[in-house]
Amino acid sequence: MNQSYRSGYDSDMICDCEACRADLNQVDDHLRETEQTNNSMDEMMRQSADRLYRIPVFLSRPNVLNAVQEAFMRRLIREIRRELLFPRTLPRTEQYPETVLENVRLLVNSSYGLVATNLKQLEVDVLGTNTGRFPTPRIEWLGSEFLQIEPSMAYQRGLPLLLIRERGVEGTGIWSPGIAPFLIFLEWDPSQPLNEFFNSNAWKEVLKNWAHEVRNGYYIQTEPEFRYKSC
Repeated sequence: MNQSYRSGYDSDMICDCEACRADLNQVDDHLRETEQTNNSMDEMMRQSADRLYRIPVFLSRPNVLNAVQEAFMRRLIREIRRELLFPRTLPRTEQYPETVLENVRLLVNSSYGLVATNLKQLEVDVLGTNTGRFPTPRIEWLGSEFLQIEPSMAYQRGLPLLLIRERGVEGTGIWSPGIAPFLIFLEWDPSQPLNEFFNSNAWKEVLKNWAHEVRNGYYIQTEPEFRYKSC
């Protein structure tokens, strides 16, 4: 048995039959893949932090990702960095000794734009509401609650927003159609190749416009309060 992955098992409780060994091998493979994926993401974020020229932007994202979502996030980070912007996220690149909401506010106040990715997190059976039961129960995919909080705080700050929602995630709160100024956001279909999304004209246009707003805001905010001109 691989000690690094199975040290937590009670040896007296492990069946040594062929079927159980096969199951444990599958668990080992999954854990190795997860560990390698997390290390890859951490390395990408460290590389972002090492850039000599960067403008910080808040990358609002769930912490729990499946393999397809992880691949999407890696590609998204590369796209942001290609614009010479530095994606920051809690708790990978930033962490303060404060409460969760205070950490979010600190990161919002020290960023010049925000990218929000509302990805599938929980699949739930909706049986009814406070006014009664549905005739036919339905299944919904929920995103992270922080994908409601963080973009809203960034909007209150006046940051340029780039919003992406995974297809199938319930459209509630700021992700509901018709909620200004969150009316326009891109939808990512995980069943399609990544290139179909990132090579689309819609993505390129939105990314370029957003990056221009971020950079313009950065220069405005970092200009001196008083300008002295010679007569």
